[in-house]
Amino acid sequence: MKRIFLVLVIAVTSVFSSKAEEGMLIPSLVKAFEDDMQAMGMRLSAEDIYDVNNSSIKDAIIHFGGGCTAELVSSTGLLLTNHHCGYSQIQSHSSLENDYLKYGFWAKNQSEELANPGLTASRVVRIEDVTATVLFATEGLSDQERYTKMQTAIDKLIEDAQNGTHYTAKIKAFNYGNDYYMIVKETFKDVRLVGTPPNSIGKFGGDTDNWVWPRHTGDFSVFRIYADQNNQPNEYNESNKPYTPLHFLPVSMKKRTAGDFTMVYGFPGTTEQHLSSGNLKYIMNKERPARIKMREKSLSVIDASMRSSDLLRIKYASKQARIANGWKKWIGQLGGLKTVDAIQIKLDREKEYNDMAATKPEWNEKYARVVKDMNDIVERYKQADFGYSMAIEYLYVGPELFKRARELNKFLSNYSALAESGELEAEIEKQLKAAKGFFKDYDEATDKRIFELLTEEYVKQMEDGPLPSMLKNNSAKGLADLIYKKSILTNETRFLKFMNKVGEKSFKKLNKKDPGFILWKETDDNFVNNVLPDVRVYRSTMDGLLKTYVAGKFEMFPDAKHWPDANSTMRITYGKLEGSAPHDGMQYTEHTTIDGIITKNNSGNPDYDLLPRMRELAAAKDYGDYAQDGELWVCFTGSNHTTGGNSGSPVLDADGNLLGLNFDRSWESTMSDFMFDTNRCRNITVDIRYVLWVMDRYAGAKHIVDEMTLVR
Repeated sequence: MKRIFLVLVIAVTSVFSSKAEEGMLIPSLVKAFEDDMQAMGMRLSAEDIYDVNNSSIKDAIIHFGGGCTAELVSSTGLLLTNHHCGYSQIQSHSSLENDYLKYGFWAKNQSEELANPGLTASRVVRIEDVTATVLFATEGLSDQERYTKMQTAIDKLIEDAQNGTHYTAKIKAFNYGNDYYMIVKETFKDVRLVGTPPNSIGKFGGDTDNWVWPRHTGDFSVFRIYADQNNQPNEYNESNKPYTPLHFLPVSMKKRTAGDFTMVYGFPGTTEQHLSSGNLKYIMNKERPARIKMREKSLSVIDASMRSSDLLRIKYASKQARIANGWKKWIGQLGGLKTVDAIQIKLDREKEYNDMAATKPEWNEKYARVVKDMNDIVERYKQADFGYSMAIEYLYVGPELFKRARELNKFLSNYSALAESGELEAEIEKQLKAAKGFFKDYDEATDKRIFELLTEEYVKQMEDGPLPSMLKNNSAKGLADLIYKKSILTNETRFLKFMNKVGEKSFKKLNKKDPGFILWKETDDNFVNNVLPDVRVYRSTMDGLLKTYVAGKFEMFPDAKHWPDANSTMRITYGKLEGSAPHDGMQYTEHTTIDGIITKNNSGNPDYDLLPRMRELAAAKDYGDYAQDGELWVCFTGSNHTTGGNSGSPVLDADGNLLGLNFDRSWESTMSDFMFDTNRCRNITVDIRYVLWVMDRYAGAKHIVDEMTLVR
């Protein structure tokens, strides 16, 4: 098989200048795009962006908590990411006595910075193309033989990369297995909270503005990486020192102008640009609408509870944000895909693909059936895939009693082994500690109402699929009344009583008499036995077809623009600071200002509530050194291709200086997970000058600003 990325480099170099915004580039291949990026205004070299042998911008880009991006901005390990990326940590430190969610938090010195057990920050050491080694001598082998040979090669590559270092290595498939890259990382485990603005800044606009432009959200938080005496990763220890990075980003205080070059550097999560027309149709018409409906039910309960008391607001703040984020994104995603008639675009592209395959016998043999096979397999397995999606929404996103059931089941499954090894008492203490944290942020009445609504909706959505008898034979309300009256999973007192007498006898009683545990067990068993096997067959078969389909794209259309789907690995995108015109008669400017914050606040919508100081500073136009032409910019948009995981990514100027933190896309842009439209799709960034203004003028935390290198 031809090497996919050699084809990519040749193809993209010839056509990229016309549509520079689309695509998520692997940093180690950025040299192939250097001329195009410089033609758009960049003044950096490829080596400035990514270099294995010398420090480069890549060394300032951090994978934050495994799900977001962050960037180093000082010589003492200062880290910026989004407010919503650090939200669970902020929430965990908040209480009625210390309401950091409502009022913010700013450590006055390093001794006041707050530890976050379990939070990690990873730096990419290098990215290495290992395709030739992984696929060596695998042609013609059976599936099992091929897998075994590849796995042996992968294990050896990882062992060699990690040997004698404190690094970790992982090899990931790109282009559905046409290519393989090894990513070597250095992971820090002592990451402390330095500061956060209040929700009225960090979440300004709430659900009303989420995924929407114009935006006025100060979506940032501040952390610091700590290391041991040798500047290497270490577990939390008071003797740890602030990390000294290989590179940190200077901060741009320069004037911004529409049309300026912008580059986003981060860890985008997942895109699915190669889905067949049948797959996209199923997602748009069935899967996404059902998931949206499930989350609407949960949010209707959570939002009401959060409005009812400050305690419940704190308990559910992080959960609400997590559930609402996907819910609103999917609504915009469907709207964008329908507006551009995405299914018809897919059908047209599939016809072009099939027509090209028919022009050569060897292409016809390899690629003529793959589109039909992809669409056929969607029809065969879409009910199983739908059952999977609904189970995720019900068992993992829905009522929290199921989370407690999963954790308890893991403990019970290992009980005998723990007792034999003498580790039982320590594990019981661990379970009690976890339960304390769980019930701290749990409200029984709220969870019961969520359970009732989601159980009813789950049963309704799964009427054509397998359901456990307990759900078939009982009403949602009847189950809710029974479970929340008797189950140990829904009440802290009952749970602690159970754990104090835990043993083989209590296990049997739990499995026979606890209605909450029995329901979870039945539903989970149904999922594992009746849904998951078909989903695994479906996805592995589809991945094989997609591998062939993508190979056909590269071989038959060498002059087209190709790029690998995002897969949570480090990527670069570039474009311009620019607005958009997503609908007829609508023109979006490229930036917003603090004036828009006050206008929204005057509307009376609670999502636009402010603490008094913001209005005072705005009225006085107390912008300090952070204004541009008398305006304080808050956010701006660019034509960079981003997705989930890019949250917190640095948006860089032509010289590699920090312009701001990427935190969202416009509603019209959420379709880019499946299909990117260069005319509509825009990423949203909080301007770093607004971030610094909040620290300095609003919060009085100029000592944090003083750590950074400002470029004027």
